[in-house]
Amino acid sequence: MSQPSTDWKEEVASDEAERFARYATDMRELQAKKSETFGNGRALHRKAQLGVHARFEVLSDLPEAARHGLFRKPGTYDAWVRLSNGAADRSPDSKPDIRGFAIKVRGVTGPSALGGETEAQDFLLINHSSFAFPTADEFMGIVLAGSRGPLALLGHFIKRYGFFAAFGKVKKLKGTFDKPFASFATEPFFSAAPIACGPYAAKVRLRPSRSLGVPETDPGKVKDFGAEMASRLVKGPLSFDLSLQFFVDATRTPIEDASVEWTEDVAPFVKVGRLDLAVQDSTSVEGRALAEEIEKATFDPWCALAEHRPLGDVMRARKVVYFESQKGRGAAT
Repeated sequence: MSQPSTDWKEEVASDEAERFARYATDMRELQAKKSETFGNGRALHRKAQLGVHARFEVLSDLPEAARHGLFRKPGTYDAWVRLSNGAADRSPDSKPDIRGFAIKVRGVTGPSALGGETEAQDFLLINHSSFAFPTADEFMGIVLAGSRGPLALLGHFIKRYGFFAAFGKVKKLKGTFDKPFASFATEPFFSAAPIACGPYAAKVRLRPSRSLGVPETDPGKVKDFGAEMASRLVKGPLSFDLSLQFFVDATRTPIEDASVEWTEDVAPFVKVGRLDLAVQDSTSVEGRALAEEIEKATFDPWCALAEHRPLGDVMRARKVVYFESQKGRGAAT
């Protein structure tokens, strides 16, 4: 086990601005195409499972590496949570997919990662500790080819990686989507790519609090993840622990390669906060109104304090692509 290090750096390619602008245009076109079928919505993570109110608590007595930005001092904040499927369409939950757990910590004040001031700190998490691809360029190729169907995706892999390597890439991607998923209440979620924590860099993990003894659910048993989560919240509260995993060196915890998992034996998780979802009825008039407000809102890793600036190629691409998607659905101008 190594100690957190501040000796990290980003490696910005000379053509990034041009490439990211192209990604944004491509994603905006995909978003518009999908909106013709599914109605106005996000480019990815279009299908919302649930939108609920939460409280986020920053814990006390944190180690020095963690005491920056949102985690500088103990405190409690209002928060919104949006649960989602990762695809660009609105497929049934039985279809393999990435699952998203987005948190907007509200009432935060301070310099923004985008310049000016921010009033929120967003964490966008998925049910994978790393991405299936090292860079945004590979991700965009997969998304755009996949939107045209399985044969187009296979053709993309063959063209990019060669005939024999293509099948290995397809197998790896299939394994990512086929990962068993039981419930938003019982699965861990990860930022997969790092953010800054003051002079340090860290990945984020959210997982159910073991102290509450949340009943487990068998993967494949739940047919509607949003409804299952809503039914839990009618019966009782849910609590999750938020932890940081710090950069230690460029080989074992790289900043630019989002496909490398930072292992716990190298970089252990440090618990820094708790997310509490109180008993609430998302089917009530108030619950539906809140869900609608949450759905109209933006959830963006760049909606962040400057001390939690997103890091790495994938995160820098998201800055451009997310903004274009937000404009595409009328959530930003």
